[in-house]
Amino acid sequence: MGSEIVKSLVAELPLWQRYAGQFPVRDNLVYLNHAAVAPLPRCCADALKHLADDSLHYGSLHYDEWLAVYHGLRVAAARLVNAEPGEIALVKNTSEGIATLALGLDWQPGDRMVGFLEEFPANQYPWKRLEAKGIEITWLSIYDSLEKIELACRGARLLAISFVQFLSGYRAPIQEIGEICRRNHCIYFVDAIQGLGAFPLDVRACHIDALAADGHKWLLGPEGCAILYINQALQDRVEPVEFGWTNVAGYNDYGSRDMTLRPDAGRYECGTLNTIGCFGLKASIEFLLKVGQGEIAPVVQNLGDRIAAGVQAKGYELFLHRTPQNAAGIVTFRKPGVEAAETVRLLRRQKIIAAARAGWVRTSPHFYISPEEIDRLIETLP
Repeated sequence: MGSEIVKSLVAELPLWQRYAGQFPVRDNLVYLNHAAVAPLPRCCADALKHLADDSLHYGSLHYDEWLAVYHGLRVAAARLVNAEPGEIALVKNTSEGIATLALGLDWQPGDRMVGFLEEFPANQYPWKRLEAKGIEITWLSIYDSLEKIELACRGARLLAISFVQFLSGYRAPIQEIGEICRRNHCIYFVDAIQGLGAFPLDVRACHIDALAADGHKWLLGPEGCAILYINQALQDRVEPVEFGWTNVAGYNDYGSRDMTLRPDAGRYECGTLNTIGCFGLKASIEFLLKVGQGEIAPVVQNLGDRIAAGVQAKGYELFLHRTPQNAAGIVTFRKPGVEAAETVRLLRRQKIIAAARAGWVRTSPHFYISPEEIDRLIETLP
C-alpha cells in the first residue's frame, strides 16, 4: 500500500520535478538550447559508459549484446513513430538520411518535387543537387496555405518538409500535408529533427513515406547517431547510395559474395554502426517513451508560450506568432538595438544557455525545465 501511495504522489508532481534526477545539467545551467545540442539524461550517459567500460575490459566479447542493442534501438524508434522495426535504418545523422532518399530514388529528367525556402540546409542541399539532373523543384514557403501546397503537389513526385522549422519554431501541419501527398500520389518526406522527442509523430496517420532525425536534439541522445524511417513499400524504389558489406542480406557470412540486399531498411546501413551511439540513443528513446509523448508535448508547448509572453512583455519581437496549432519548443525573438549575439553572451554569463541565429535569440526548452527557470531567463534579458 505504501508504494502505491508514493507512486500516486509522484504522479501528481510536475513533469520536470518527476524526472529532475535524470538531468544533472540542471545543477549547473538553465539549458534552453535543445534545438542545437541537448544535454544527455543520466540513463543515456549510463548506457554510453556501460559500453565504454565493457569494451575497455572485454573488447568485443559481448558482441551479442551489441546486436541486441541495434535491434532494440530499431524497435524503440519504430514505437516512437508507429512504424515497424524493419522500416528503421540506423544512420549517422539527419543529413545522411535525407541524402539516402534524395540520391537513391530513380529520378528521371523532367520529374518535379516540392521543397520549402525556409528549410535548414540539410533539407535543401541534397534536393538542389538534383536540379543538375533535370529535376524541377517548386519552392514554397512553409507559411503558404494548404491550398497552395495542394496545387504544387499535383504532378510532383516528392515533397520534403521539416516537422518543426529550425529558426522560427513553426510546427507544420504534418497530417494535413500528408493527406495532400496521399491524394496526389506524392512521396512524403519529413525532416523530424526539431520536433521528434518533444511532439508525437505517427507516420501511419500522417501518411509519411520517409523520415529522418538525429538523436542529439529533442531525442536527448548523443551526436552522430540517427534514425531513418523508410516505408516498406518504398524501399524497393530507393537504392542504397552508400554500399558496403552490411547492405546485403548475408552480411554475416564473410565468405559469401552474394549482393542481394537486406529485405528491410537495414539495406541502407553501410558498414559498422556507431555502436556506442546506439547504446545511448536506445536508452534516450526508451526513456522518452516511458515519460510519454502525450505528456511531454503540452509541457514543452507551455514552456514556449511562457517564454513568448515574457519576452513580449519586455519589448521583444517574436519571429513567429504562436498558436496552439503551429507552436513548438523553439521560441525566437529580438529587440531593436540589442544585438542577439551579445544577449546570448550575457545569458551565458548567468549560466542560461540559448543560441544566436541569423540576428535572433533562439530558445528551446525541453520538458524537464521548470517554469521558474523560464522566469529567470525573462528577468535576465536586457
